[in-house]
Amino acid sequence: MTHPAQASRRELLLSAALILIWLAASAWARPLMLPDEGRYVGVAWEMLRSGDWLTPTLDSLPFFHKPPLFYWVTAGSLSLFGANEIAARAAPILGAWLGAMSLYAFVCRWCSVRTARMAVLVLLVQPLFLIGGQFANLDMLVAGCITATILLAAHAMLLKEQDLPYRWPLAGAYAMAGIGVLAKGLIGGALPAMTVLVWLLATKRWRMLRPLIWFPGLLLFVLVTAPWFAAMQWKFADFLNYFFVVQHFQRFTGSGFNNMLPWWFYPAVLLFFHLLWLPWIYRMFTPKYLAMSRPDPVRALMWVWFLVIVVFFSIPKSKLLGYILPAVPPLAFLLADSFTATLNSSPRLRRWWFLSAGLAAVLSLAAVAWLSTHPTKSTLELAKVLRSQHAPHEPVFMLNHYDYDLPFYARLNDPVVVVDDWKSAESSVDDNWRKEFSDAGRFAPSKARVTLMESTQLPLALCQAPVSWVIGSRAQSASYPFVEAAREVFSDKDAILWRVDKADPRMLSLLRCEGKPNVGSANK
Repeated sequence: MTHPAQASRRELLLSAALILIWLAASAWARPLMLPDEGRYVGVAWEMLRSGDWLTPTLDSLPFFHKPPLFYWVTAGSLSLFGANEIAARAAPILGAWLGAMSLYAFVCRWCSVRTARMAVLVLLVQPLFLIGGQFANLDMLVAGCITATILLAAHAMLLKEQDLPYRWPLAGAYAMAGIGVLAKGLIGGALPAMTVLVWLLATKRWRMLRPLIWFPGLLLFVLVTAPWFAAMQWKFADFLNYFFVVQHFQRFTGSGFNNMLPWWFYPAVLLFFHLLWLPWIYRMFTPKYLAMSRPDPVRALMWVWFLVIVVFFSIPKSKLLGYILPAVPPLAFLLADSFTATLNSSPRLRRWWFLSAGLAAVLSLAAVAWLSTHPTKSTLELAKVLRSQHAPHEPVFMLNHYDYDLPFYARLNDPVVVVDDWKSAESSVDDNWRKEFSDAGRFAPSKARVTLMESTQLPLALCQAPVSWVIGSRAQSASYPFVEAAREVFSDKDAILWRVDKADPRMLSLLRCEGKPNVGSANK
């Protein structure tokens, strides 16, 4: 059996570089997608421009849907590499790279270099994995942390079983679990713990439970996770209840959130994205391969890992595509292993294998190209116009919507004023952007009174600065005749940008402003 420490240290470094290049090479090619990419990169942008790296904020309001690791990584990347799309996607690229390299190193150590290469090949050419590795939300970052945690813990237990030093990998597993919690909450620690415990019990390795549950490791986990949560609870009295009860337990068990889908959604998704590997999916479930898996600790781990993730995320009614990403690495191993276990059986199957890998790579790149040429709703072009004409501290208003990516693309340093019926939003139970802002406003009421504006207050607010900017749709502007009278600077099918100049006599009359314009901004 070939181990990287003996034969492939150089290959590990080369593989690390090639994997990073593959994941990042096309990450610049499309604008941020709304809402998710715009939302999370927008929070990171605010963190960078405000200098407050402790409290995530959405349009200046505390945003506690998710913990801060994604924002820290993204803000750091934007600071180092500039405000561009590839820097904005550093966190998912890092998560995908971490997951792929963890799988490669583990399989090299406990199986073979050949199987490791095949497993990582399946993983990287998979459209679900490549697109997830270039999608700026938290799913791939936490998937990479979960993958690394499971494999570090399993590596430690297998070393312990052979009476080899195992404390450092085990400490790494506990630290990585803590990082996973900072990536997306409790699942970063809970899913690896469930997977490893079920694996040890299923393979009758009960004696390994005692060294696995290690007090210094638990202390390390707490030291990684507790400071940020304690700091937020100290600053915001209701933080822990909102973060854990509302955003974790109610989201998992409740039905008031978006994307209500049946229990079989994730098995169907995984089957669809792996159709090119159908012969090896079939071989995975043959009696021969299942019999080979039972006594083998690595194969058993991958089966348990795959099933735990799929079952766990199939339970709640709310489902998003990215949630299932932690199940893709063990599935990639099982597909590769079912191939290498029968490598010499059929030249035709070998050709089919490499044809499948080539077609999957082409489909992945085609998906990236299609998204690049057919971007979903984005304010990039509008934001470019605003950025070129907007002066510091000129207030920006959005009518009955919020474009998450606009502050990033327009390089705004002040929060946008969002005009809507916020009194009704407070009582809403729908899981939407208004609910996000309404919840965030409860943590900072004084800021919310400036940032979240009732429509009746807009004329007075426009009177407070010589020049203001308003973004809305044609239908929305019909409710505001003074906005329709403003100069239209940019328009497309989704949004219009108006420049409101208070010095315009007609505008002054429509707004019913009294006296001379005040110098300053409603946002200042």
